[in-house]
Amino acid sequence: MKTPNKRLNTKVQFIAGKLVRGLSLLIGLSVFAFILVRTSPVDPVLASVNYDMSLTEQQYQAIAEYWGLNEPPVTQYFVWLKNMLTGNMGTSRIYRKPVAQIIQARAGASFALMGISWLLSGIIGFLLGTAAAFKRGTLLDRSIKWLAYLQASIPAFWIGLIFLLIFAVKLNWFPIGISVPIGVARESVTLAERLYHLILPVLTLSVLGIANITLHTREKMIDVLSSEYVVFARARGETDFQIFKYHAVRNAAMPAVTIHFSYFGELFGGSVLAEQVFSYPGLGLTLTEAGMKSDIPLLLGIVMIGAVFVFAGNLTADILNAALNPRLKEEHGNG
Repeated sequence: MKTPNKRLNTKVQFIAGKLVRGLSLLIGLSVFAFILVRTSPVDPVLASVNYDMSLTEQQYQAIAEYWGLNEPPVTQYFVWLKNMLTGNMGTSRIYRKPVAQIIQARAGASFALMGISWLLSGIIGFLLGTAAAFKRGTLLDRSIKWLAYLQASIPAFWIGLIFLLIFAVKLNWFPIGISVPIGVARESVTLAERLYHLILPVLTLSVLGIANITLHTREKMIDVLSSEYVVFARARGETDFQIFKYHAVRNAAMPAVTIHFSYFGELFGGSVLAEQVFSYPGLGLTLTEAGMKSDIPLLLGIVMIGAVFVFAGNLTADILNAALNPRLKEEHGNG
């Protein structure tokens, strides 16, 4: 039997190991992203001046020297890494502003989009999975499973285009894109108007996570409903709602939440596509622009923020898994 001190040391070792792996992942990801941008056919000097072909050779060299683009690639990377470790994310070549300032201005919109989508997909997925389990074998169960499989197989950008075509173009229920009304100053936009412009992007992004939660919750609920204590509860005359409230929900909710935290990676990747489809000015749209124009400081800055976001979700999922599964805790403690 483990003492409290040993259990504490096991938890500290578990989290410390995850943090070390996360740091190595960040470094490896930054190197990979840097190499991809450097090997792209985009000329960063021309991209920084909106492809002004009237540049003379002297002007071209002067711009390259100003941004440090005439240095060897290895030198460029280590200069960026050194600045990054000191809290300086560099200056964007597109916007001529500090990368940290751009990220700060765009992060709120992206995290609002991802946060609402994450909550919505979790709630809807849990409710659909629960309904399917309680009506196992019925038409409702088969319909929910078919819908979940369909959602899992359809790309996010295609769903966004369909929503855009039907609800914005044909029915004119929602705006085509942008996070605020056109012609209105950002400080004058109300909360209701912001939420109105968020509806279609949120619906598009939330579809990504519904399928996994639905199918996982259905299987977990079926296991719970087949357990002896639920059979005994039914024999005592408890209704489906009472069984759900007192027995099923607490046994199926936490595993579903754990799975949902590990969905952060797909969530961030899906937001890039959703923002592109709806011209939503968040980190995803900015990341695409940085890649198209070979803006390495801006691209690497957003990649690092995204990687930390995904790592935080996976770390939370791992901690919840370890807390819920004693055998998993023992494996981490002995590993």
